[in-house]
Amino acid sequence: MLLITGATGTTGREVVRLLTDRGAAFRAMSRTPTGDQVHGDHTDPASLDRAMEGVDAVFLLGPGTSDAPSYDLALLDAAKHADVRKVVKLGAIPVGPIGARHRPGEEAARAFPVWTLLRPSMFATNSLQWVPQVAAGEPIPNPMGTTRFGIVDPRDLAEVAVRALLDDDHHGRTYTLTGPELLNVPEQVAVLSELLGRTLSTVDLPLEALPAEYAEGLRAALSGEGSFLSGDVADVLGRPARGYATWARENYPGLAST
Repeated sequence: MLLITGATGTTGREVVRLLTDRGAAFRAMSRTPTGDQVHGDHTDPASLDRAMEGVDAVFLLGPGTSDAPSYDLALLDAAKHADVRKVVKLGAIPVGPIGARHRPGEEAARAFPVWTLLRPSMFATNSLQWVPQVAAGEPIPNPMGTTRFGIVDPRDLAEVAVRALLDDDHHGRTYTLTGPELLNVPEQVAVLSELLGRTLSTVDLPLEALPAEYAEGLRAALSGEGSFLSGDVADVLGRPARGYATWARENYPGLAST
């Protein structure tokens, strides 16, 4: 039995879909459950104990916010009490405060008999926040300047997570998960412009205009520490990582249905 936390999020939903396709036994957990999901809240230990009953492996997908350490440690404490054998933790590339928020959970995950750490780069799905500007023909705000990231398709993250959940061959591994190319915001927008057949533009946005917590994490990323590529997706899946254009063609509004 697998427990999938963050089951309503971008990656969690895809993990659930893949496990369903494989006929795997799993329980999906959410703080606001619907359908067959179970309730689990890191501020409610009893709910975590119930969610962990009979579970052998946990996919730990916590928030990227400042409460990530308390979330991760509460989940892992409940998993330890339930004699869970395996933990697959999704964190972030170890850059700045966002990477630091995942460090306590990563250290605690290593105490389990079988563990795998996943450290993704920036998600391709982040560009969905530009949909209103694209629809209105307005410039897309760019707080990242020309800094490039190895934009990763969350479907690749989910496939790697499922491999690690179902197969013990990934024990003790830390995978850095990126796409196959480094792109900045103007370059992503250029891809969308070509695919949509429309002229799109960007406008620089100062970090001071962003929420303080988001700006803090982004400031560290703009140092360039996160500007690298990894072959871990290809090594695990036996195929190249999906590129940004592939993700956009299959998922971006105005393209996905064509």
